[in-house]
Amino acid sequence: MSEPADWAFPAELRPRPEDWRFDLDAALGALVLVRAEVPEDAFTAQILGTERAGNGVVIRDDGLVLTIGYLITEATSVWLTTAQGAVVAGHPLAYDQQTGFGLVLPLGKLGVQPLARGSAARCRVDDEVVVAGHGGRAHALRAQVFDKREFAGYWEYVLDEALFAAPAHPQWGGSALIGADGKLLGIGSLLVEEKSGDRNVQGNMFVPVDLLEPILDDLVMRGRSQRPVRPWLGMYTTEISGKLVVAGLANGAPAERAGLKLGDVVVEVAEQRVGGLAELFRSIWRLGAAGCEVPLTIARAGARLNVRLTSADRSDFLKKPSLH
Repeated sequence: MSEPADWAFPAELRPRPEDWRFDLDAALGALVLVRAEVPEDAFTAQILGTERAGNGVVIRDDGLVLTIGYLITEATSVWLTTAQGAVVAGHPLAYDQQTGFGLVLPLGKLGVQPLARGSAARCRVDDEVVVAGHGGRAHALRAQVFDKREFAGYWEYVLDEALFAAPAHPQWGGSALIGADGKLLGIGSLLVEEKSGDRNVQGNMFVPVDLLEPILDDLVMRGRSQRPVRPWLGMYTTEISGKLVVAGLANGAPAERAGLKLGDVVVEVAEQRVGGLAELFRSIWRLGAAGCEVPLTIARAGARLNVRLTSADRSDFLKKPSLH
């Protein structure tokens, strides 16, 4: 990731203070740079790397930072940099796999005013928004919401309704989606290319901030939500020509231990046919909490096979942050 001084959006792409009904610079000042270091033997190191950088948003007076969880998963050290250049160590307080949110607690004073949280439910397609990373106006983008819909990710992840905005911010991880009222609507997660009408649109997917409120107290107090833990298989699945194809297997995870192979096609869960990625994951989650048995019917080399997997809690595979 480039240093903040290395680049800037052209002036015509940036939001102008006079175009918004809130204090733009104050809102952008709530963004911090998040840097994390992860051990080489961490479960996520090969996929996500050992040095990670992105953005975070200060959401409380105590400096609590909301970011996207993959930036801080298994991190042994986290550093936060404010728009004023202050650098403060942080503790990776929580990572919620169901939403994808991560929380970082600064271990010193950031001196940053928090950004108020709004509601993505009030945001509509075609609304004008600001997509912001750390670095003030130079790293802020005037954008538009072009879709609100379900999102399913191959890593066993589903959002009932995600937000999509364009143009794309090049440093999307943990970026802030700010609404016309100056409040936080979502946290940047992915770079996506979506079909919108008769054209392809490159933009970013955002996790709605509404998902944080019901679990925030649990995350702060316990480091994880008190909801039942979803069963995890470690089976990376993608949709190809209408088929659910196993495209990857996590090392030592339930799917690999049960003998699944790359190229297997998932046909049924518990003898019920599944027709899409979100339906596949929801069918598995309905079977019970982590540790439950998951019966799958797969197609392999023209044959149908029945496989029974014992699901797991994904967090058991991850390194835990040391306590401060």
